[in-house]
Amino acid sequence: MIMKQLLFLTFLCLLSCDSQTKASKSTIPLYDYDVEKKVAALGIVLKPIELPPGLNIETATRTGNLLYLSGNGPIAANGDRIIGKVGVDLTIDQGYNAARLTAINHLSILKEEIGDLNKVVRIVKVLGMVNTDAAFTTHPQVINGYSDLMVEIFGERGKHSRSAVGMTSLPWNLACEVEAIVEIQE
Repeated sequence: MIMKQLLFLTFLCLLSCDSQTKASKSTIPLYDYDVEKKVAALGIVLKPIELPPGLNIETATRTGNLLYLSGNGPIAANGDRIIGKVGVDLTIDQGYNAARLTAINHLSILKEEIGDLNKVVRIVKVLGMVNTDAAFTTHPQVINGYSDLMVEIFGERGKHSRSAVGMTSLPWNLACEVEAIVEIQE
């Protein structure tokens, strides 16, 4: 009988210790700086993203501690779009800036979804699509606009797996479209 009571008490202690460890892990800051202050210091203003009419989708879908960000493009807060084929209508630098603007849109969605960018554990995976013709081959240089900003903001946690591919067309003739998977703190 005493042995059963000791085992039961040990079990309760282990459960208690495990829940305390989980609780303390979630309160440990991920960064040695404030991510949101860094965003502001870069002059980036985050604004809610509105879906174009007629789309029956979410800008982000959460499952567990992963947030799947829908494809987004270089659409400014005022509605202006960076359009055209990179390498034909736009330079690589203009494409890079389009991908950077797309990253800012994803940051806006992240902020709206999780409330605090300091909860981003890691940018996990990025798929970058560049509007090009068949002769264009430097897609990674364009999507670097997205990746470079994520690393600038989140440091090592901003580094991610990535694919950068060319498309003969994108919605609304946007210069690029990017989707991402982000790990977030519970």
